Amino acid sequence: MVLSDSEIKKRLTAGDITINPIIDCDIQIQPSSVDLRLGNSFIVYKYTTNILDLKSSDFSQYYDIVEISDNESFLLMPHSFVLGTTLEWVKVPTDLVARVDGRSTLGRLGVLIHATAGYVDPGFEGNITLELSNANVMPINLYPGMRICQISFETLFGKVDKPYGVSRGSHYMGQKGVTPPSIFNKLK
Repeated sequence: MVLSDSEIKKRLTAGDITINPIIDCDIQIQPSSVDLRLGNSFIVYKYTTNILDLKSSDFSQYYDIVEISDNESFLLMPHSFVLGTTLEWVKVPTDLVARVDGRSTLGRLGVLIHATAGYVDPGFEGNITLELSNANVMPINLYPGMRICQISFETLFGKVDKPYGVSRGSHYMGQKGVTPPSIFNKLK
């Protein structure tokens, strides 16, 4: 069952769900989701003739981290793929699962928010890494602080035996800012 706006507000007030900071509840809290805003850092993959080797021990050779200020824009080129991050720190309790989706206005412009990783496990805590793509034929300026995506929450049937986190070796627990893939560790 998806949580409604009133239930989300109750859980935020009780501290069960954390979304910090929420600047304006009246704007960010939607009927069954919360709008999250774009952060200031991006991972941009390098264009090379090299093959992206998923067993590479130095994955950082394939990308650059780009930081922009609050008054700058990030130019998302047509048919490109970069990683971004939310400004908000999110904590999902162990009795809920969350989903991150794009906002319809941006979707109508061709901005895709995630390739496959829109699912947020029970127990996750950190900034959400976004998999940003531009399906449009024109470049699009993205701005830090703009509402880029929405997170919704669903109740679980039954108790989670082992939530996302350190005890299960979860690689992205507590991530701060844009976080590169930890693919090398996951292939072992």
